[in-house]
Amino acid sequence: MKNEHVLRGLVRKRAEIAGQIEHTQMELRKLVTDLDAIDAAIRIFDSDADTGAIPNRQYPPRHAAFRGEMMRHVMGALRLAEGPVTSRDIARTVMTARGLNPDDPTMLQMIRKRVGACLWKLKQGEHAREAPLEGELKGWVRA
Repeated sequence: MKNEHVLRGLVRKRAEIAGQIEHTQMELRKLVTDLDAIDAAIRIFDSDADTGAIPNRQYPPRHAAFRGEMMRHVMGALRLAEGPVTSRDIARTVMTARGLNPDDPTMLQMIRKRVGACLWKLKQGEHAREAPLEGELKGWVRA
């Protein structure tokens, strides 16, 4: 049969996605159960409460970082680098470490901007410095 390796890859990917769906459905069931328990607790204190009228709070996006997390990732990437690296290279390293898709151009651009801000702060604190690269690219190394 032609393209057996392609078929095997597609079957493996389908199994992975089906597993993610199953996991997400279990998480959803757990969250619904938790929400029902909270609604019941609210009704204990206020039997007339309309829990459906309570506005939902926005769930933080997956790309949001905890305080200092981005700086730690950037410093780690600079430590591992064997020479000057660009903010784009560091952003890809950070995205991989955080489980984000480094091939998503929109996400990469956003993380690259955050990495650039971290590098600027590191430069101000004399923890990193600019290093020349070929062309118009700016490289970074630990100070």
